[in-house]
Amino acid sequence: MYSSLISMVEKAKRYADEPDRVSIRDLEVDFRGINGSHRVGLRGDEWHCECEHFRDHGLCAHVMTLQRVFGTHLRDEVRYTAERVTV
Repeated sequence: MYSSLISMVEKAKRYADEPDRVSIRDLEVDFRGINGSHRVGLRGDEWHCECEHFRDHGLCAHVMTLQRVFGTHLRDEVRYTAERVTV
């Protein structure tokens, strides 16, 4: 019994050292910002955030933070997001 557990722990350690094995497709978090909390997430190739800046521009500090935190586990399509510029 213990040898099986030890084997799984060793495999998990090896996998953890290879972040390209993991690709996040869906994620949802509660983000506690300076001005309040927001629900932030990723569904497929689309980020979303409840904050006003994201609603107006399609990008915000909350999304950018998650892109940095989980960057090695995100596909290239969602690792970076361009802000919508309104004129």
